[in-house]
Amino acid sequence: MNKAMNDAVNETGHETGNEVTAIVLEEMPSALYRVELENKQQVLAHPVGTVKRNFVRLRPGDRVRVELSPNDWTRGRIVGMETK
Repeated sequence: MNKAMNDAVNETGHETGNEVTAIVLEEMPSALYRVELENKQQVLAHPVGTVKRNFVRLRPGDRVRVELSPNDWTRGRIVGMETK
């Protein structure tokens, strides 16, 4: 793997995407959430890491950090909660 590719891969081996702030709009089946990004774009996201492991309850109106998929920018991962 070359240096440029190494920067785009995190410690778990997954490619990293753009991390942005979003607001939860609605909870959907199968642990999916519809969130709205700062630029008013809506994406589907699922919780990962400590959010999933600690059973953090996400409700409409909560501010979260979303990492967008590098392959499909309509999908993402909720990586954390934003403090108020």
